[in-house]
Amino acid sequence: MSSLEEPLNLDRLPSLSNIDWLDRFSSGACRPIGEDMAMGDTWSDGRNCSSSNSCVEDDGEYGRENFKWRRHGSRNGISSRRSKSLSKNYIVCGTVSHSQCSTDRQPKSYSNHRSTVSNMFKLFNGMPKHVKIVEVGPRDGLQNEKNTVPTSVKVELVQKLVSCGLPVVEVTGFVSPKWVPQLSDAKDVMGAVKDLEGARLPVLTPNMKGFESAVAAGAKEVAVFASASESFSKSNINCSIEESLARYRAVTSAAKKMSIPVRGYVSCAIGCPVEGAISPSKVAYVAKELHDLGCFEISLGDTIGVATPGTVVPMLEAVMAVVPVEKLAVHFHDTYGQSLSNILVSLQMGISTIDSSVAGLGGCPYAKGASGNVSTEDVVYMLNGLGIKNNVDLQKLLLAGEFISKYLGRPSGSKAAIALSGGTADASKI
Repeated sequence: MSSLEEPLNLDRLPSLSNIDWLDRFSSGACRPIGEDMAMGDTWSDGRNCSSSNSCVEDDGEYGRENFKWRRHGSRNGISSRRSKSLSKNYIVCGTVSHSQCSTDRQPKSYSNHRSTVSNMFKLFNGMPKHVKIVEVGPRDGLQNEKNTVPTSVKVELVQKLVSCGLPVVEVTGFVSPKWVPQLSDAKDVMGAVKDLEGARLPVLTPNMKGFESAVAAGAKEVAVFASASESFSKSNINCSIEESLARYRAVTSAAKKMSIPVRGYVSCAIGCPVEGAISPSKVAYVAKELHDLGCFEISLGDTIGVATPGTVVPMLEAVMAVVPVEKLAVHFHDTYGQSLSNILVSLQMGISTIDSSVAGLGGCPYAKGASGNVSTEDVVYMLNGLGIKNNVDLQKLLLAGEFISKYLGRPSGSKAAIALSGGTADASKI
């Protein structure tokens, strides 16, 4: 999520290298302890509920503030033993009874395979069976491009993305053309794709003027955004958090009367280029406010890409305490190469909606070295490997990424796309 109304004075902001991220983001508040990683026979992603993506039923046992990756109590004298193979570089998990447990004895190969499958099931059992991907490339991905991308290219990109089976494609943003010239053709782009079938086509509308323009252009779904950082909010949209929420109250009210769904974004959900680390409680407050305003879904954005699983867990726990998990989405940037790890831990906590950008388009102009959004190709590749349904045709997606990358004249930001380049005919088998 990027600058949408006011230009950010980059001279006033520190670069990532000038902030003590090690102290701020590596405190280990939610890092697993070695003993906690020893798996009991009911070990899962911090809860023992197997039928729900929500942790509400576990509040009494663990509490929102005490979420840990931990072992649960052993039953019937059965425990789980992790034995490291001397000949392979991975850990084999073998479930044995106490009488069979011996440190000088390796499990048989068939037992290794059987117990590995069993423990994989335990690890991934809490994940959703289906994930919705929200493609943000045409808006969030392209809006910071220095050279103007023709309307025809944007329209063709949207068409290709819809044909991939992506259920949601964010088309454009009705923002000030003075501050975001790349989106000055929002009316024309929306007009050209409004009748496309097969996907929802939301647009960003940061105020009533943008909302009215979007509706006039044919938009049937909109999005608003707020920041969890006071400094970032004032620098980015020239108003406080409370003032921004007041703006969106008018938008959501008007949208409700017209039966138009509104999605909410929360930027700086982990860190801010001005303030550094952001407290999970601040993120939870803004997310709840947007939810109370009527936003059907809240996307939590790591705007500058500093998140790690250790910082994602407490943030999600705080937000999940005030907003139902099924109404939450995650939006990660890949500045430090952590986006897929962050998505994985989010899935394990029950998140089932992921924002991503084809070819890894996008970036954050607020911090030196910040890179683009997590690529849709990489997300789909990982979900396929986990056996999680997403209904996206990876082969067609690779072609869509290749199309926009060639136009922009640079390699794709997707590692999966680069690895599969020249072999897209085999992508359907992955």
